[in-house]
Amino acid sequence: MRRWFLPVLGGLVVVLALAALSVYVLSERRLARTYKVPQDEVAIPTDEEGIARGAYLATSISNCRDCHGKDLSGGIMVDDGALGRISAPNLTTGEGGIGEHLENDDLVRAIRYGVAADGTALKIMPADDFNSLSDEDLGAIIAYVRSVPPVDELQPSFVLRPLGRTLVALGQLEIFPVERIDLAAPRPKTLKPEVSKVYGKYLAQIAGCTGCHGPGLSGGQIPGAPPDFPQAANLTPSGDVGDWRFQDFLSTIRSGKNPKGHSLAEEMPWRNFAGMSDQELRAIWLFVASVPAREAGTR
Repeated sequence: MRRWFLPVLGGLVVVLALAALSVYVLSERRLARTYKVPQDEVAIPTDEEGIARGAYLATSISNCRDCHGKDLSGGIMVDDGALGRISAPNLTTGEGGIGEHLENDDLVRAIRYGVAADGTALKIMPADDFNSLSDEDLGAIIAYVRSVPPVDELQPSFVLRPLGRTLVALGQLEIFPVERIDLAAPRPKTLKPEVSKVYGKYLAQIAGCTGCHGPGLSGGQIPGAPPDFPQAANLTPSGDVGDWRFQDFLSTIRSGKNPKGHSLAEEMPWRNFAGMSDQELRAIWLFVASVPAREAGTR
């Protein structure tokens, strides 16, 4: 038995080693891929009104602070023993921060397209939500980021572990939002805030509603989210809000409880959205109420 066992074992070791090498090479190739994105010219305001608008967008609508922290010093987003570790960087100019190393164009590219200064993809940066930001709103957010006081905080580096590398190599781990973005689509210069379905759709996009619940708002598994992450609710007429009216929607966002008294999942950032005005929430409701019924999970 030993005569054939050792060669078979040796062959198996070689196969496993080649498979591991292939996974490493393929995953490194995806991580090192660079993306050519438009060079958008975005004006960055310096006045108090523009900075205040950016702070409002970053806290109540686009929720930059959910990942980067209340002081924008960053934090660990994912740390899984099999998948890997992803941190949101410190955006300030403090020690360990990257603020002083980034030009305004770098921030535009990162926020709107999810691409780093070297052209590689940022991981789980929700640029597919922020891609719709108008130039005016994007400039305001950058002005706010620039205004935040420096914080000394160094976040741990990105690590991709064996299972994560395998899934990246196979294209089964959706951590590169740039790959979901239509880079050629036009973006508005400015958008008038108003109670309309058009503005409501805009707010739903930049707030991440369509990112989690899908473009058709039918919910289901969220792309790039961990397997144990709660599924997004079906917001279409055939789903969880089919018989709601605006007051039901408003009360749910303000209180974190739906009309039946059930608390929203902690992963739903209703506390941020509660800071929106009644007019903004009414605009979002006009968009939500306009979508056709869809089967849950069909995005």
